[in-house]
Amino acid sequence: MIEFEVKSRILNIGERKGQTVYYAAPKSQQRMTNKVLVDRIVRETSLSAGDVSNALISLSNVVCEALQMGMSVDLAELGSFRLTVSSKMMDTPEEVTVKGALNTPKITFTPKKAMSDAAKAVELSIERPGSGTGTPTTPGTGSGEGGADDGEL
Repeated sequence: MIEFEVKSRILNIGERKGQTVYYAAPKSQQRMTNKVLVDRIVRETSLSAGDVSNALISLSNVVCEALQMGMSVDLAELGSFRLTVSSKMMDTPEEVTVKGALNTPKITFTPKKAMSDAAKAVELSIERPGSGTGTPTTPGTGSGEGGADDGEL
């Protein structure tokens, strides 16, 4: 479950300048540490903690090397990593150079269906000021308290 709290801020620009607006912000992001990840994999497999740690380090190294070569990397049921490089619009063909037109490469992760489904199934709740508790939304719909605009800025 991801818990959100209602926050406010005063807009500094635009049509609504000076208006107080309200939005949902995550209270805190839960994290699974590397140690917990390794322990969970050890419990589900016949591998030792050292084997799992080494496999994760090797995976990181292989993915980094592949990305440096401009390759995409398919990670089975997790998804795939690929590089994306956007380009600036130039006035003449001569201005289109690596330094002048190409932006810094970014890493894009595209999840496979099982991972996307897991994200859609997460339960969301918004804690109202003074209420102390949140009301969960329907998993994956993004709607709930306040309608379809919950979570949008």
